[in-house]
Amino acid sequence: MADDSKVSNVGGRYAQALFDLANEQNKVAAVEADLKSLRAAIVESRDLRVLLASPQFGAEDKRKGLTAIADKAKFDPTTKKFLGLIAASGRASALPDAILGFERLAAAARGAVSAEVVTAVPLSSAQAKGVAAALRQALGKDPEITTRVDPSLLGGIKVKVGSRLFDASLRSKLDSLKFALKRA
Repeated sequence: MADDSKVSNVGGRYAQALFDLANEQNKVAAVEADLKSLRAAIVESRDLRVLLASPQFGAEDKRKGLTAIADKAKFDPTTKKFLGLIAASGRASALPDAILGFERLAAAARGAVSAEVVTAVPLSSAQAKGVAAALRQALGKDPEITTRVDPSLLGGIKVKVGSRLFDASLRSKLDSLKFALKRA
């Protein structure tokens, strides 16, 4: 099986560099907490997503925006410097991938398994417990689950653990049916 801790995308390389630095400074937990709150802000704020992804904003504007967020949230200096660096390098659009990569590296360092669960609608408490129980049984250890809502799935669920993806979404089933009908 492939080693899921190795990274090859831009966000993953930034995540690895940040993890190495945070680990060296014994600040993995602080940086991880900062990044989790930043990830939540990215999910909640359309303006922040636009700032990170849009080429209309220059690297300096993105750096100022991320620095303002880090100051207001009282992020650790390591996190703040990282955000400034990724923006100044013109790689702010890779920040969501870097955050996920860092969370996976931190989870692996703790001996935990990180899983990303994507659904079309928010999971109820009972559904979240059911997913956690199913993952615990399948993986043999307690997973650290992050959830995300993606209405384009239409229904069902996608679960990503490392490089493995389980896709039981209605969107992928409809796409498969569409492909099969085109071939017929």
